[in-house]
Amino acid sequence: MDDHKFIKLQNIKELDINPYINSFRVEFPIKQIVNRYEDLDNSTLLKNKYKFIVAGRIMAIRSFGKVAFLSLQDSSGTIQAYVRTKDLNETDRNIYNNIETGDFIGVSGYLFKTKTEELTIYTETITLLTKSLRDLPEKWHGLKDIEKRLRQRYLDILVNRESREVFIKRSIIIQQIREYFIAHNFLEVETPMLQPYAGGATATPFKTYFSSLNREYYLRIAPELYLKRLVIGGFERVFEINKNFRNEGVSIKHNPEFTMIEWYMAYADYYDLMRMTEDLINNLALKINNNREIEFKGKKIDLSPPWQKLSLNNAILKYSNISEEELNSFEQLLNIAKKIGIELEESITHNKLKVKIFEKLVEEKLVDPTFITDYPKEVSPLAKAKEDDSETTERFELYIGGMEIANGFNELNDPIEQKKRFEEQIKNSEDKTLDQDYINALEYGLPPTAGEGLGVDRLIMLFTGKSSIRDVILFPQLRS
Repeated sequence: MDDHKFIKLQNIKELDINPYINSFRVEFPIKQIVNRYEDLDNSTLLKNKYKFIVAGRIMAIRSFGKVAFLSLQDSSGTIQAYVRTKDLNETDRNIYNNIETGDFIGVSGYLFKTKTEELTIYTETITLLTKSLRDLPEKWHGLKDIEKRLRQRYLDILVNRESREVFIKRSIIIQQIREYFIAHNFLEVETPMLQPYAGGATATPFKTYFSSLNREYYLRIAPELYLKRLVIGGFERVFEINKNFRNEGVSIKHNPEFTMIEWYMAYADYYDLMRMTEDLINNLALKINNNREIEFKGKKIDLSPPWQKLSLNNAILKYSNISEEELNSFEQLLNIAKKIGIELEESITHNKLKVKIFEKLVEEKLVDPTFITDYPKEVSPLAKAKEDDSETTERFELYIGGMEIANGFNELNDPIEQKKRFEEQIKNSEDKTLDQDYINALEYGLPPTAGEGLGVDRLIMLFTGKSSIRDVILFPQLRS
């Protein structure tokens, strides 16, 4: 609380003025008024005396003794209010004498234009709505401290127009994604956040304790197993936009709580998913940016299809100095991994080593949209193996801007094989429980199905040109 503001608060209370009124109604947002009347000349405005009630936060005050200009901002925009104290009644003059930048006020009056042709409301009455007790940051010229912007996002979006626009765009992108899937006959559903098994992806879960059931539960890693249960139940096209949780640290690409869209299509395969992903992202680009070209980290990225497709092995050969002989030799690849500083567990296998090499040497080079295919079965426990290669799955990951954006595959629907893979997976996991109900569901029959998860936060990074995931999440997790 700032002392000078507290003094003003006390003054207001002594004048028997309520500094926090219960309600105040306005008919139109500021932007709507400005858009409707800003093209009219001053004589027309004064002749018609268009009267309005507006409300907002005072962002600036320019005082010239007995007259002043106030800049009022609501969620839609800003308008200037002109105040001449001799036109106000005693109560309103008392309010005017005790308001400051940061306060919320309501103003009624008529529209006119100043000598500089700025649309302005000539104030006839003032109502104090909420008294602010802290100064806006940096004397209202913007919040520059990155740490403070993240920890006090309410100030960031209040004073930084760019930040505010990022989160408006985020909302529009999510709305457009939802409309795209609904238009393609998908049913939007919600599945549990609290789950009895840490399933659906390979990651470290957040654990909690369910007192009523006297057992451990998990914040979900992914909704996959529940969404596939719905396909088994007859909902052949489903999607969910919601949060996932992974207890694996914080970085410019990772937040432990993040937004994903997952969707599942019966009677489709992963080639259908790749085509659909191209179409979805191109549709977003045209609707959001009116252009298929975006700029990310100083590089132009053309989203026009078709996108490059490379197998995992071919991507390593194309984007690194590793030869085919080295790639096919576990010992040679192991030596390369050690030289480039990859941490390796004792139980590392040849296929898992290839994935680590890919992540270290190739991932950041995939700036233009690229589908990486043919992932090993042992790192793809829920994906279907190829008919002509039992150790390789019909799976892809999409990379844009050097980041993984999406992961999709043909869903494993053989309950015997799925149980076997789950048992292999939990050997190296802290959680030794197996989701038997999912196996039971598979035994009723999952039709040929393709499913994909797409990282919404990372997609928004691309469309807003932000290099850190923290800049597109309203309240990211931060270190103490």
